[in-house]
Amino acid sequence: MSVIYLLITISIFVAIAFLIAFFMAVKNGQYDDDYTPSVRMLFDDELKKVKNEELKKLSNHKQTSNT
Repeated sequence: MSVIYLLITISIFVAIAFLIAFFMAVKNGQYDDDYTPSVRMLFDDELKKVKNEELKKLSNHKQTSNT
């Protein structure tokens, strides 16, 4: 019977330690944005296309202004 009391006590301390670790992670902002990283890879190609188009426009504008 004393083993059960010991195990319950240890499990309560472990649960409290995990709860404290969870609150510290939330306080440090670990769980602030969980949507963007999972979706960022889906839109990565589109962002590269937009950047390439902007660079082409800039280079075309520079070429026309230099001539």
